[in-house]
Amino acid sequence: MVDVDPLTSEEQAVWRPLTRIITVLPRALDDQFVNDTGVSMTDYTVLVSLSEAPGGWLRLTDLAKVTALSLSRISRVVDGLVKRGLVGKSRCPSDRRAANATLTELGHRKLVAAYPGHLARVRAYLFDHLTPGEVAAAGPILARLAAALEPPEPNGAERMAPVPPEPTEESTKASTKAES
Repeated sequence: MVDVDPLTSEEQAVWRPLTRIITVLPRALDDQFVNDTGVSMTDYTVLVSLSEAPGGWLRLTDLAKVTALSLSRISRVVDGLVKRGLVGKSRCPSDRRAANATLTELGHRKLVAAYPGHLARVRAYLFDHLTPGEVAAAGPILARLAAALEPPEPNGAERMAPVPPEPTEESTKASTKAES
């Protein structure tokens, strides 16, 4: 058995509220998204990730990484978004075993519609309770903690440069169908 010191009272004073935030904040934000726009927090995260990607698309493996979801979970989420016309999905031209996800025009409109409510909730739940100095101090600390949770890159493994997806009949139909 590993001998580990218990948390100090100062560490407990950080840990306990952090566990509460980890539990309550995602649920509160998810409720807001579903009530306001009919998309979940996970859906919104996928739409944001695609909107910020060069060309508005990502390979599913890369999308899983940036959203911190498993490949099977991102596949299910993307399939649901495709059915609603918010995302297109096509085979990767450079690797027929892989798939790319693309933000559709309808997905972009849904993202734009969700943003004001999301911003209001983020401010109400977080930034309205912090001073500018606390925000400035928290940013680097949280970034360091988030980085510590990231899996290491495989040694020596080079990523293939992504190849932009070509529009497919399926993704075009899904986008057109959802817009009508």
